[in-house]
Amino acid sequence: MRSLLALLILTLTLAALCCCEKDLKEPSGSLSADSIKIKKEVANAFVKRKKRASPYEWYLEYYKSPMEQMHERCENYPPCDYLSDQVGFALAYNRFFGRY
Repeated sequence: MRSLLALLILTLTLAALCCCEKDLKEPSGSLSADSIKIKKEVANAFVKRKKRASPYEWYLEYYKSPMEQMHERCENYPPCDYLSDQVGFALAYNRFFGRY
């Protein structure tokens, strides 16, 4: 949450600096595309992709939990899917596939 807030503040600061910069060569009413540019190094500071912190996150990305597998099994069987909308997942799964 803090990194997201810091990113937002950095972006707003850069936008304010780019938009509020006065150019003495041009009148104050007209802005050109050249006056609203930032350096690549500054832009790359807040566009980097998120890195995975632990092997546990890799595991969660590739394998589904047993509960999620049961939900998908019930969703793929139309009578179970219909009954789960009526009485809830647990009762529907027990009715068609046995022990929850």
